Amino acid sequence: MQSLSRSALNQYFATEDARAAAQITLVAEVAADYLTLGSDRALLKVAQDTAASGRDSLALTQKQFEAGIASELDVRQAQTTIEQAKADIARYTTAVAQDRNALELVVGAPVSDDLLPDDVEDQVTLLSDLPAGLNSSVLLSRPDVVEAEHQLKAQSGQIGAARAAFFPSISLTGSGGVSSNALSQLFTGASKAWSFSPSVSLPLFTGGLNLADLRHAKAEQQVSLAQYDKAVQTAFREVSDALAQRGTIDAQLAAEQALVDAAADSLRLSQARYERGADSYLSVLTAQVTLYNARQGLIAVRLTRASNLVTLYKVLGGGLDGTGAAKG
Repeated sequence: MQSLSRSALNQYFATEDARAAAQITLVAEVAADYLTLGSDRALLKVAQDTAASGRDSLALTQKQFEAGIASELDVRQAQTTIEQAKADIARYTTAVAQDRNALELVVGAPVSDDLLPDDVEDQVTLLSDLPAGLNSSVLLSRPDVVEAEHQLKAQSGQIGAARAAFFPSISLTGSGGVSSNALSQLFTGASKAWSFSPSVSLPLFTGGLNLADLRHAKAEQQVSLAQYDKAVQTAFREVSDALAQRGTIDAQLAAEQALVDAAADSLRLSQARYERGADSYLSVLTAQVTLYNARQGLIAVRLTRASNLVTLYKVLGGGLDGTGAAKG
């Protein structure tokens, strides 16, 4: 009777852990939709700025054409930037409306305008920089891993042995808070297969009123053990993938920002040369397109970085507290 009560209690705990996992997934989904909305609103603003700048350039080129300084080709080229930006304005206006609908769907209520993001940058505070040497024990607090532990406890109570056998105790992060060598080495070969093998075998349940009960109990324990092993592998795989992206995203962000700065300078110099008659409008058009694309690329990388933080929040089971330990 006592073992049945203990089993039922662990089944209840497993249900609570499943609820916690669903809650973390929901928080991550809300954050992802929020960031996508911020990104598309930023892209809309860039398109609107580009259209306004294009109209200024067109007005200047039109005056120069009327004065016989510029050609009709210059005028037509100036119009192309405006028309492209206008098409993007229409596209991003639709995207923003759809993003807001998606956000309100997962929130379950209308979201007021003052709570909506204007940009994707600096919007995510779910997770700060990860410390170096972050121990894999933080994953023991992931709700899906805890759920699998409680399911195993409900069958045999051998969770201590299961952790020793199936859970690698390593550092998840190296210097700079990116993926450690130990974590990378858990996944080997071209297929990146899981390479950690159980170090011991768990003692099988030996109770039961008869042989059929014994076989049934053993089968249930093996299922619970397999589910626990899968939960552990999934936890390490998801963290490994998220940290792999994190290791390169800051370099991408710096490169995109440098490209935007260089393109802005190029446009300014091209406009000055064109206004003095030292260059054709084609150089201005090329610089405008380059800057426009660079600004869009920067927003895309910012979204990737922010989304990576949300992913890390999710795969670490709800982020870390101020001491570097898992929340929950």
